[in-house]
Amino acid sequence: MDSSSILIRDERPGDIPLIRSVVYAAFLNHPHHAPGALPTEHKIVDELRNKNVLIISAVALVNDLVVGHVAYSPILIDGKPTKWLGLGPVSVHPDYQGQGIGTHLITTTLARLRLEQDGIVVLGNPDYYSRFGFRHDSRLELEGVPPEFFMSLHFAGTIPSGIVTYPPAFSVT
Repeated sequence: MDSSSILIRDERPGDIPLIRSVVYAAFLNHPHHAPGALPTEHKIVDELRNKNVLIISAVALVNDLVVGHVAYSPILIDGKPTKWLGLGPVSVHPDYQGQGIGTHLITTTLARLRLEQDGIVVLGNPDYYSRFGFRHDSRLELEGVPPEFFMSLHFAGTIPSGIVTYPPAFSVT
């Protein structure tokens, strides 16, 4: 799909039920979930919103239909606030996956954040996220996950070192 046919904008109140639906559908039967487990990512996005910690919550629209969503929230490093954010969840409705919508969501929002943040971390597939410049950096650690799946993208300042903690919303079940 040509990126000119995809509109990326910040979420609006009327988008919330549509975002919930897209995120749920995107993670239903996702390979990182246990077989038969239902997604919780839509609940994570709701809780991030409820706690007012969504730094960016953007949607992708195709023909005025919400088909994708991306969230960024603050992280702690060694328990301290930073100018670093966590990327995720990133969701594209299954009917629209593989058409460049997720890529467009990420590149558009990363371009905005380059001017405001020192860096971004993400937990995900290295083959996918490396195309945006994300790399594993041993200075940043997320406990309980294989290091190669936890990556960062540095924009400015010194790269911090320590244990990364996501907002409590990521523990929602």
